[in-house]
Amino acid sequence: MPGVTVVLQPGAEVASYRIESIVGRGGMGIVYLAIQPRLGRRVALKVLAPELAEDDEFRERFMRESEVAASLEHPNVLPVYDAGEASGVLYLAMRYVDGQDLHAFLLQEVTLSPQRTVEVMSQVAGALDAAHRAGLVHRDVKPANILLAGDGHVYLSDFGIAKRIATTGLTRTGSFLGSVDYCAPEQIEDRPVDGKADVYALGCVAFHCLAGRPPFDKGTDVAVVKAHLLDPPPALSTIRPDLPRALDGVIVIAMAKHPEVRYGTAKELADALAQAVAEPTKAAPAPPPETLPKPASSRRSSKSGSRPRRSQTTAVRAGGAGRSLPVCSSSSRPRAVESPSP
Repeated sequence: MPGVTVVLQPGAEVASYRIESIVGRGGMGIVYLAIQPRLGRRVALKVLAPELAEDDEFRERFMRESEVAASLEHPNVLPVYDAGEASGVLYLAMRYVDGQDLHAFLLQEVTLSPQRTVEVMSQVAGALDAAHRAGLVHRDVKPANILLAGDGHVYLSDFGIAKRIATTGLTRTGSFLGSVDYCAPEQIEDRPVDGKADVYALGCVAFHCLAGRPPFDKGTDVAVVKAHLLDPPPALSTIRPDLPRALDGVIVIAMAKHPEVRYGTAKELADALAQAVAEPTKAAPAPPPETLPKPASSRRSSKSGSRPRRSQTTAVRAGGAGRSLPVCSSSSRPRAVESPSP
């Protein structure tokens, strides 16, 4: 697992960038406000923990996927300017957003209004669907990776970094990646993932925005992981009776345990949220999860119409006993305001 990263002081240089100040910290490294003197441009410079650069497979995949992330053309994808290795560390230079991340906002304001939740989720959904079309799965959608600019524009940051670590030997030593509060069951069980894992995470984030807390607000990370694997999401209407009850059904589909039951795209989820908020009287409450119909875009024909059997869940034990959970972070509580989060 990444260890302690050396803190760079103002004036220090990494490649062609001069460090100005720290804007965020995380288990993978530190994000700095830096200047690129040749262009006179401010950037958010993420400097990863040194031991990550020592893993040849991780380094190769980090560089390759950074190139793919830099090629994404979407207004809600945080632009990547540069990536490389210098002085034994890996770095990623991105647009600096003068604002705050969604987690920092929720710490201050607790919730978003239903209308603002729809606006933010719609912009994030556009970024996710663009990435999925390009073959990228984010795997760490969380409030701290959603950046709110002062003009209301929303960016999603950190594409692909969690995916890269999850495909290296780091996972075999019990390294936790992603965020427990927003982690899809298939990620927890170390099964193959696709864009539906991001849809699940986006549903968790929408719940947090509306309820003022993550879906499974348990006392320990182990308890949260078990809840993602076994428990239905709590009804928003029991926490916020003032919200349209139709939102309960949207969350149930978005957070379905089986990926094929979820919305087919992130946009489908965002559109369902918008409809529930705009026309609450026309949207019926969701049926129980056991009889929940699949969204039209992901429904498969079947003579029996039966749902797939739930796979055996991963053993989750405190104190290191049993199998480790390789892709969900044991530290999902966000940091201070940062742009973007490490």
